[in-house]
Amino acid sequence: MAMRLVGPLLLVWVLWRFGDFQALGSTLKGASLGPLLAAVVLDAGVIHAKLIRWQSLLGACKVRVGTAEAYRAYLPSLFLGLATPGRVGDLVRIQYLKRDHGVRYPEGLAVSVVDRLCDVYVLLAFVSLGIVHMSNALSAPLARIAWLAVVGVAVAPFVLFMPGVAEPAAGWLYARVAGPAASDGPAAFFDALRSQMGSALLVPLGTTAVAFLLNYLQAWLVASSLGLGLSFADVVAVVSVSSLLGLLPISVSGVGVREAFFALVFPVAFGLNETIGIAFGLGVFGVIYLPALAVGFIAWQAWPPSR
Repeated sequence: MAMRLVGPLLLVWVLWRFGDFQALGSTLKGASLGPLLAAVVLDAGVIHAKLIRWQSLLGACKVRVGTAEAYRAYLPSLFLGLATPGRVGDLVRIQYLKRDHGVRYPEGLAVSVVDRLCDVYVLLAFVSLGIVHMSNALSAPLARIAWLAVVGVAVAPFVLFMPGVAEPAAGWLYARVAGPAASDGPAAFFDALRSQMGSALLVPLGTTAVAFLLNYLQAWLVASSLGLGLSFADVVAVVSVSSLLGLLPISVSGVGVREAFFALVFPVAFGLNETIGIAFGLGVFGVIYLPALAVGFIAWQAWPPSR
């Protein structure tokens, strides 16, 4: 839990070290309202794309959830996922599937794992394009580190899909947590996990790509609102890399990590000062994360998991 404070503390340090508060305030006040409102509206498309992905993954496990019903489960979990450390939102959806559809925890966990892996692999594709796009701004050692990070993140999850490799460790862990009476849990988990592979991933991966592209469009609208003159490719490059860094378990929703990265990369990649990078990071947080957090909070009040 304490590790999650690193991100906010990093944001405080970035603002103190690089931020010109007067310039930061002037930059944010001078932002055009129209592009920011358009960016906020796009949050609805991002949420819906991820909802379709979740429904598709459930369908591969022979679980059918209608759109209205799926929203009642997904939106409250969105709030918890953005506002709390870890993947609490995923746990809420697993509990919902157990309560309302009789889906056992191993199968529900398998759906959540593949849901996350779709995010990871589509993000890695955009990060790879971003590294290539920013090749002139990255030193050779930094570029090598970036590529090693991409390869490492891409290879690690494959252990889950190698029969005979992951099962022994998962069986031991599951027995320690759930007890010997639930000894079939790991087998059910891996069966459900692997049933979602192949052609069943076409829709989830496609909707994930749509969600990311909408996020990048939102970020580009923020850049346009601030008058930064960045191309869409520029925005994809820096935002995708910042999202990869945001996966580190040191922050909630990437707060602090994102702003620190932009403060460091904007002068090198775009010739813009650190304060502009911080303003862009705060703008991205404001249009992508805060509206989703607000909608999720309202849904949490309307459809709490206890009902």
